[in-house]
Amino acid sequence: MTAILNPATEETIAEIAPASAEETDAAVARAKKAFPAWRAVAPGDRARLLRRLATLVEEHGEELARLESRNVGKPISGARGEVGMVAQVFHYYAGAVDKHFGETIPVAGGIDLTLREPLGVVGLIVPWNFPLNISSWKLGPALACGNTVVLKPAELTPLTALRLGELALEAGIPEGVVNILPGKGSVVGTRLVEHPDVAKIGFTGSTEVGQEVMRGAAGTIKRVTLELGGKSANVVFADADLEKAAAAAPYAVFDNAGQDCCARSRILVEASAYDRFAELLVEATRGVEVGDPEDDSTEMGPLVSAAHRETVASFVDGDPFFRGDAPDGKGFWYPATLVEARPEDRIARDEVFGPVAALIPFADEAEAIRIANDSDYGLSGSIWTENGGRALRVARAIDTGVLSINSNSSVRVSTPFGGFKRSGFGRELGMHGLAGYSELKNVYYATED
Repeated sequence: MTAILNPATEETIAEIAPASAEETDAAVARAKKAFPAWRAVAPGDRARLLRRLATLVEEHGEELARLESRNVGKPISGARGEVGMVAQVFHYYAGAVDKHFGETIPVAGGIDLTLREPLGVVGLIVPWNFPLNISSWKLGPALACGNTVVLKPAELTPLTALRLGELALEAGIPEGVVNILPGKGSVVGTRLVEHPDVAKIGFTGSTEVGQEVMRGAAGTIKRVTLELGGKSANVVFADADLEKAAAAAPYAVFDNAGQDCCARSRILVEASAYDRFAELLVEATRGVEVGDPEDDSTEMGPLVSAAHRETVASFVDGDPFFRGDAPDGKGFWYPATLVEARPEDRIARDEVFGPVAALIPFADEAEAIRIANDSDYGLSGSIWTENGGRALRVARAIDTGVLSINSNSSVRVSTPFGGFKRSGFGRELGMHGLAGYSELKNVYYATED
């Protein structure tokens, strides 16, 4: 049995039996058996079932939020917002079921048409930082397209995914269509990646594990979508609204205790505004409420585990520019931390995945772009400026998948999400998310005598 801990108290809140390779094979077999009938469900009926699941998520919203808060250590206010997004995702893909269609193409001698076909059984591998939310990002389009799924939640945080599986059954989604399988990545994840009856892997996690997924999938020419690490830049020009940019910056790094692949943990500031922005940033960071995740006023909770806390701490050498407060006693706490850095420093290049931000000055627009792009990653980022032309020039020039201008918001249900470079490939959310869970088939129908 695997003990599931509350990161804020270190108390065991559940014990879960990890699945074996044989149980993984059995889950894939169930999904394979369920696929023909699920594929044949009329679009309107499939949409109705997804809407019912969305409604059940809403009805059980507080239960799911508290379960997520206790399992991950995230503030309850944030957990409630994430559960709300989960319901939106299922509502969105319920509406997309009958809007994901092919086209007719004029050709000589007949009619040519394209069809969007489901892949079959898909394996979904979900990380520990946003377990419920990211489960929905993958389940929604996979089910809407007519696939059956085996979903593996992270070993540390499986509870809300397991509960979501129960709600799927309650919604009327047939047995075998949604299979939730907790366990080790080296066992369950590896078997899903290598299994010949799994047509596709949707993976969110570290770049290093993403490389292993790609290697494992090569044996069966399996389709793969990868959403991996990030080291996003928050670029602040001197003409920006510095007060607004500084007030928003802490929550672009310290939300979910920095355990976010979109975290804008490189804060690039134009040199002429650097000192003033740094003052404002320290003031804003000092105001971040750190404490009991179940308290409505808490804005930052603990890290997910003791081992992860050690990893985060290893990035901070010497005296940081600013270090906030964190509770004493039980819990995997780490304070909000600001570090002055150079672009070549480890803290400015590697993904910390914790509440640590690196401040880096730049001289002009060209240097800002160069520093922002001097990274193996390209997932998210922000640009703060009142100059509209500059905003679009820099947005075009930065090699990253999701950018915000005068905002730190990365994710919306209706818009595509995904990265460049070592941040992965493929897109989730929006109508673009359906492409990764369907195959395009071309059919030519001859009409000549």
